[in-house]
Formats: sequence, C-alpha cells, structure tokens
Amino acid sequence: MQPLAAELEQARVGSVSLNESLAEHTTWKIGGPADLFIVPDSQEQLAAAVAILYRHGVPWTTLGRGSNTLVSDKGIRGAVLKLGRGFDEVRFEDGLAKAGASYSFIKLSVMAGKQGLTGLEFAGGIPGSVGGAVYMNAGAHGSDVSRILKSADIVWEDGTFGTYGKEEMAFGYRHSVLQERRGVVTGATFELRPGDRKEIAAAMASYKDRRLRTQPLQMACAGSVFRNPPNDHAARLIEAAGLKGACEGGAEISRMHANFIVNHGGAKAEDVLTLMRRAQSTVEDRFGIRLVPEVLLMGER
Repeated sequence: MQPLAAELEQARVGSVSLNESLAEHTTWKIGGPADLFIVPDSQEQLAAAVAILYRHGVPWTTLGRGSNTLVSDKGIRGAVLKLGRGFDEVRFEDGLAKAGASYSFIKLSVMAGKQGLTGLEFAGGIPGSVGGAVYMNAGAHGSDVSRILKSADIVWEDGTFGTYGKEEMAFGYRHSVLQERRGVVTGATFELRPGDRKEIAAAMASYKDRRLRTQPLQMACAGSVFRNPPNDHAARLIEAAGLKGACEGGAEISRMHANFIVNHGGAKAEDVLTLMRRAQSTVEDRFGIRLVPEVLLMGER
C-alpha cells in the first residue's frame, strides 16, 4: 500500500495515512485498522482519489460520523474515505437547505429550525452525517429523507460525478440507489417549508426529551441495531424474548432500549455480532420473525 499512498499524496487528494485505527472514527468505539485512510476536502479531491483507486482495482468504502456502523476487529482491507472539512458546511436560501455530506444531520435540523424552516424536525435524533442520512434514507417520527430531499451530489466509483433528483435516488425503507451502485454523497439540497420557530423548537424539544428518557445516548452505541419489521418494533420483540441486559464481553443489549447495543468499554465487534445473532435467532424461534440489521457491517470477517 505504500506506493499507492505515495501516488495519492502526489495527486494531492487530501490527507492519506496507513493502518489507521477505525475505533477512533465510530460511535461504538469499535473497529480494526484501515489499510489506507483518505480524507479529501473537496469534491475534486474525492473524485481524483476514487479514480486512482478504481484504476488500481483497490476496493474502498466510506465512513461518515461513524454511527450506524460496525467495523470488524480485523479492520478494512483497501481504502476508507472520510470526507473532510470542505464538506462540513450549510447554507439556506429560498426555503432550501444546502448541506455538505459531512455536516451533522442533527445540527442541520437545529439550524433549519432557527431559520424558521420546518420539515427536518425528525432528524433531531439521528446521529450521523447528511451523506449517511441520504445513503440509507434515514428517518424517524413518521418521516424520512425521501420526503424532503430535492437533490444529491454524488461521486461515482469511476471518478465521475453529478447531481441527482429525488426521483433518481430509488428511495425505499432505509434504502437508496447507493446500495445498488457504488458512489459517495458529497452534498444534498433539502426542500423545506416556512414554519413557526416556537412550534418547531417545541417539537424538537419533545423529541429530544423522549430520546434522552428512552435511549442510552450517553454511552458508546450506534443507534438502532435492527430495522423495525412491518407493523412491529424490533425493540419490543427483543425485550419480549427476554434479552434486555444480555451481555457478551464488553457489549450489552441495553436495559434502557432493547434495540440498542452499548459498549461498556473494551467491547469487540465479535461481541456485538454475537448479541445480534442471539437476538435474531431467539426472536425468530419465539415469534417467527427474522430481524434485519439496520447497522452496516463493514470490514474483514
């Protein structure tokens, strides 16, 4: 990887490092090293980096704010791309919120409310980046990204890029075209509506209070572990199966919210995976429902 790292540095694609520990880049505080870790600061740098990796046949993946992600203990072979400061910005104009892909989705919802714009209140409890939210069509409280997205800027795996409207994103439940075609969201434009600042603030305060009372947000976790099955909730099923508080190594199925797994310190990816498999098998045995992971499993197994 050293010659490739040197080529990337010569191409000025941003920061390039070898064997970067990914535990420092995930909210679970879990994960082995990445062979190559690249942090571009512009769409042009990202496109150049992706084109070089494509030419060399080196696999790559992206990492946003590290929520909703479980990186294996062995780490990730190939390259990991993490968007830098050049993608961490937002501006508002004519009812539109234009945000870089590394901008906090929670912060975006707060800033939109301060602008008197409604439509993003649901995002106040989604701990990830704008890019990650678009990638997985993140949602909560009866809404999701597909309801408000106007367009997304995407760099594809061959280094080409463009802007794509909502209808081209193939949105579904926690799904977008980016799970079918490899690319990186670099920015997104959201179409919002004028609203009452006090009403927006009250709704967001209510959502925040509920989250703090029901979710273990002060601990190392990654958000909801499983998708909700049709007409049911993963947390209800896991709790009904008697698995709240189940432990493996340093990991535990949260006693506060059964669809969260927390890292009490020193947990390994295998500890989390063991608890996930236990939840899947027990729920399936008891209720005939197979839980589908919402967290992304990344890296060498």
